[in-house]
Amino acid sequence: MSHILTVADLTRALKDVLEAEFPFVWVRGQVTNLARPASGHLYFTLSDNEAQLSVVWFKGSQGRGGKSGVDPLTGEVLEPGADAASTLADGQEVLAAGRISVYAQRGAYQLIAELVQPAGVSGLALAFEALKRKLADKGYFDESRKKPLPPNPARVALITSPHGAAVRDFLRLAQGRGTGAQIRIYPALVQGDAAPAQVAAQLDAVNRDGWADVVALIRGGGSLEDLWAFNTETVAEAMVRSKIPVVTGVGHEPDVSIADYVADRRFSTPSAVAAGLWPLRADLMQAVDGLEADLARAFGAHMERQERKVAELSRALAWLSPAQRLERLDQGWREASQRLLGAGGRYFDERGRDADLALRGLLRAFGPFAVDARAEQVRALSERLALAADVRLADASRRAEVLAARLSGLNPEAPLARGYSLVRVLGKRGGAGRLLRSVADVSPGDRLAVRTADGEVPAMVTPAVMSTPGMDEGEGA
Repeated sequence: MSHILTVADLTRALKDVLEAEFPFVWVRGQVTNLARPASGHLYFTLSDNEAQLSVVWFKGSQGRGGKSGVDPLTGEVLEPGADAASTLADGQEVLAAGRISVYAQRGAYQLIAELVQPAGVSGLALAFEALKRKLADKGYFDESRKKPLPPNPARVALITSPHGAAVRDFLRLAQGRGTGAQIRIYPALVQGDAAPAQVAAQLDAVNRDGWADVVALIRGGGSLEDLWAFNTETVAEAMVRSKIPVVTGVGHEPDVSIADYVADRRFSTPSAVAAGLWPLRADLMQAVDGLEADLARAFGAHMERQERKVAELSRALAWLSPAQRLERLDQGWREASQRLLGAGGRYFDERGRDADLALRGLLRAFGPFAVDARAEQVRALSERLALAADVRLADASRRAEVLAARLSGLNPEAPLARGYSLVRVLGKRGGAGRLLRSVADVSPGDRLAVRTADGEVPAMVTPAVMSTPGMDEGEGA
């Protein structure tokens, strides 16, 4: 499953992206929903026909307009009493400059204004935005074309005015940083109509010399008009042509020029350039101390490993000595003899125990007590067998008597001794015949065999002899 963000995490990420992408922008629009709370901050919405943008103008930034009598972006002297904050009203068309941020509590993006002025006052601002769009379309601002900076550069070419405060601040700060570097100043005008050509020429000169590791363009703060040399296509193209990494430190923190967008690395001020190019010397010394401690630990560990290796080699060398080998062989023979004696003793002890167990088993199976027990078992079994045989014979005799009685009762010739006779119908042709059970079994002319206890009498059925039930006794004889 992909990573799940909290609302706060996502809002912070969006805030970082917006603030990095839009550090300083100009926006034109109509003021609506103007609010003036007691804090002195101004809240309003800039809108046009298609969209709206929330704007907050903090009280501390409102003094950058007409109260000083000078527009800090254009250098224009404003009419006395012109105060954009106090005269701002709903429906007014204005230009607002500042940075885009995100107000996390509402989850909405907004413009934090640095300057708000009536629309149409700053033509330079419009030219700035037009050139910015043009160069962005050419790919001058793409991160893919920007070159990495070398760490702790040893040779830095400084393109600036040699008489400005910016170069003094840069050199003063550079003295306490890094491990020592050579700085070569390429003088150029940084303000005025001739400044863009001179800056571009010096950039080309630095590349021709091939001496520097890094090129730094620096200038102190000023109005948009003062900084306009760094908002020209001439300087931007020279920076793109440079084979040496170019860094900028132009103006103050809110000032963002076209050169800043093109630069391989942008710093907010000239002093920040020196701080970004070289680390503090104290930090370097501390790092050296740490490396020295690491080296000492590594050397100590290496020596310990080597000492262990020497000890192992010494033991191995002693192991290969002839005297040591004979001693080891003798010791091995003694140990083997002891193991053999011990194993032999244990073997015979185990075999003796096995023999004792087998003897006791034989005695239990075939000894006098076992024979007596078997004889007693035979006697008991004989008695049980004799008793069982008597019982079985008696039972068989009783069953034979019962069966004999039943057989005698079922003997058809038994009643003959009591005066009865058996009559068999032989039919007209003779034969074994069948027992006469009913008058319906015979017909006139059938031969009969009358069996008595002492013989058999032949007879024949005649019509006069046959009778039916209810016939008088003596009739049909």
